[in-house]
Amino acid sequence: MKPALVLSILALALAGCSASATTVGYNFNSGAGLAPIPGSITYGGQPRTRLTKSPIGSTFSHEFTNQLGREVHETYMIEPDRSLKIVDRYVKRERIWD
Repeated sequence: MKPALVLSILALALAGCSASATTVGYNFNSGAGLAPIPGSITYGGQPRTRLTKSPIGSTFSHEFTNQLGREVHETYMIEPDRSLKIVDRYVKRERIWD
């Protein structure tokens, strides 16, 4: 094949790829908060019960297994309206070697 054709095919293949929090093993910090994923406390909307005794701005952790079987650690912060905001997410990578 000609090099230009090979490069074009690779460029199209890479254009269709995207990284998301469920497939990458790093911390994701965002001032606007992170979008909930299946397993997150806020996935499908805010919980019905509110944390009324916890101070505003306090944080807590939640751990679960995502759809790919990887461990996910999320940190939530309590907002002034008592809603929850995901402020940090870590997805543990799989070990390649033993």
